[in-house]
Amino acid sequence: MFLRKSLPIFFLSIAMASACFAMRPQDDQSAKQDIKDAGHSTKDAAKDTGRATKKTAKKTGHTVKKDSKKIIHKSAQKTGEGAQKVEDKTEPNK
Repeated sequence: MFLRKSLPIFFLSIAMASACFAMRPQDDQSAKQDIKDAGHSTKDAAKDTGRATKKTAKKTGHTVKKDSKKIIHKSAQKTGEGAQKVEDKTEPNK
């Protein structure tokens, strides 16, 4: 009778104890390695930021150049139209 009650408890306790010993320890890193990893992450973030800044500046410069050309051409066209109007008004009637 005693064996029937204690046998499941015995196996359960052995199973729990073996599970505790069978678990892998967590990856413990030293403080030095943590600082190295943080430095690498910071370096990579700075590189990414630099690339994004370069891309944005290039895109902005292209847009400014394109829009400036468009404005200059439009201004020249309107100036020409205004000059034509003045010429037409000042022309003697034929």
